Amino acid sequence: MTNSTGKTFLDLLNQHLGIVYKISQAYESDPDERADLRQEMIYQLWRSYPTFTGQAKFSTWMYGVCLNTALAYRRVVRRQQHQTLIPLHEQIPDPPPDNQEEAMEALFNAIARLSPLNKAIVLLYLDDLSYQEIATITGLSKANVSVRLVRIKKELESRLPAAY
Repeated sequence: MTNSTGKTFLDLLNQHLGIVYKISQAYESDPDERADLRQEMIYQLWRSYPTFTGQAKFSTWMYGVCLNTALAYRRVVRRQQHQTLIPLHEQIPDPPPDNQEEAMEALFNAIARLSPLNKAIVLLYLDDLSYQEIATITGLSKANVSVRLVRIKKELESRLPAAY
């Protein structure tokens, strides 16, 4: 890769770095694991950049790479961890938050408990991508994205306290 290509990549990456942080927060609750996942996503973006043809927006391509990396990372982490039971006190939802920051944290915790594909769909939706763009990234049909979003919203509503 030439220096100008590397600079272009870094410029694009810096413009859309929020995607990396958003996906890592949704897929990893542990701060150290989240940092490792971010590092892996950036590495995979760099490795895959020569395949970026510009047919889609850079952010759309970036979402695809980051989501695939997060899913692969979770599979590896799951294989390495022993299955453990979740204590009952961790299964009981917290009371409604008093401020915006706590509300966002509660939302991300609820999103983190979604299936990997539903998690990806809701993150793309929250980033204002069109149903067609979400379909392109996830490999689903536009109609399937629409149906899934309705179900995801209901699932999130059931997991969040009524105060939201």
